[in-house]
Amino acid sequence: MLEHGTALAPRFDAQGLVAAIAQNADTGEVMMMAWMNADALALTLETGIVHYWSRSRGALWKKGETSGQLQHVVELRIDCDQDCVLVKVRADGDGGACHVGFRTCFYRVAAGSGGALVVAHDHGGPSGG
Repeated sequence: MLEHGTALAPRFDAQGLVAAIAQNADTGEVMMMAWMNADALALTLETGIVHYWSRSRGALWKKGETSGQLQHVVELRIDCDQDCVLVKVRADGDGGACHVGFRTCFYRVAAGSGGALVVAHDHGGPSGG
């Protein structure tokens, strides 16, 4: 039974991907969400550095290779259905994850019933906020 077993048996979708969430191992903050294919997951487990599958580039992506924000695996978990991975990480460089300069990719908040987006006060963005 998948939900109670001890075997790592990811349930990849039709495109061969599973969702992957990176979480700061020290603060618990969700840093980013991306996708992993079997190769990315295997490389992550083998190297201790998080790898993803870039859907836009159609290629493996070693997070931080160009930005300096390498993500070191502290712990890797998989959910009960084995279709989503949670990776607790410590990031090099400025410790961030977002390609536009924020600490987290989740730096905007839907405010009010209209859903207008505002920058969170704790976004850790380029201005240091």
